[in-house]
Amino acid sequence: MERANGSTSSGFLLLGFSDRPQLETPLFVVILMGYVLSCLGNGTIILLSLRDPRLHTPMYYFLSNLSFMDLCLTTCTVPQTLANLKGRDKTITYGGCVTQLLIALGLGGVECVLLSVMAYDRYAAVCRPLHYLIIMHPQLCLRLVLTAWLTGFGNSVLQTALTMTLPLCGRNQVDHFFCEVPVMLKLACADTSIIEAEVFAVSVFFLVVPLSLILVSYGHITRAVLKIKSARGRRKAFGTCGSHLMVVVIFFGTLISMYLQPPSSYSQDVNKSIALFYTLVTPLLNPLIYTLRNKEVKGALRRLLRGTTGSRGS
Repeated sequence: MERANGSTSSGFLLLGFSDRPQLETPLFVVILMGYVLSCLGNGTIILLSLRDPRLHTPMYYFLSNLSFMDLCLTTCTVPQTLANLKGRDKTITYGGCVTQLLIALGLGGVECVLLSVMAYDRYAAVCRPLHYLIIMHPQLCLRLVLTAWLTGFGNSVLQTALTMTLPLCGRNQVDHFFCEVPVMLKLACADTSIIEAEVFAVSVFFLVVPLSLILVSYGHITRAVLKIKSARGRRKAFGTCGSHLMVVVIFFGTLISMYLQPPSSYSQDVNKSIALFYTLVTPLLNPLIYTLRNKEVKGALRRLLRGTTGSRGS
């Protein structure tokens, strides 16, 4: 469908936090620091998973994919936000908006599926330990990861096409700091009820279904762990699964607040805060949670640092 009145020929104006100019400089500093730390944390997990043979297991294969996804998500949204906070030009091209919407939406779907895959991996490790390596063989792990990426981006292509073909009738001011489906639908000058219903249905599929599978998996895990006679064994099992469960609670709690609430439930400022938490804080917390609570990752990091120091010394 042709874009109405050529309103988007020069792109979109991302209003972001321009209604509170006094916050732009502090936000720039905080977001920049968060972005740098997120890149360092997720990049470190990817590097450790590739270099340390002890981390060549299904759990860390999935974790490195999660870290790569978080790197892509922050890089998709944060640089544009930083440029808008410090520069006078707060526009984004039509192509840039479509790309941002496509990638951000796709990565959100990928993470929903990937977290449920990681829950299944923990279920197999705790409840079927003797058959774990047979169940989670490399071919299955690869297929599960490919399924997560194809499902997430398949949905994203459809949602982006439906959203960006709506007539805008000259509207090009996006009251957000990046292009997102609910905000873009508000620009349309046509009836969006059918698309909104479709977005809600897809959100239920990507949020409620994976979350239900995760909760079922952890129900079985909890029952299996409680049967372990050794207190040390129970602590180890809960510690390994606890990191993943914390990530699940933070991620799904944020997305449910964004996509499964009535549009009028929150002010736009609250919506922006939730979106900022999802695109920056969550990718920053993920590596911290897995690193601080995981002895294997901390051990791999120490070995990497010792190896780096040793090679410099020689």
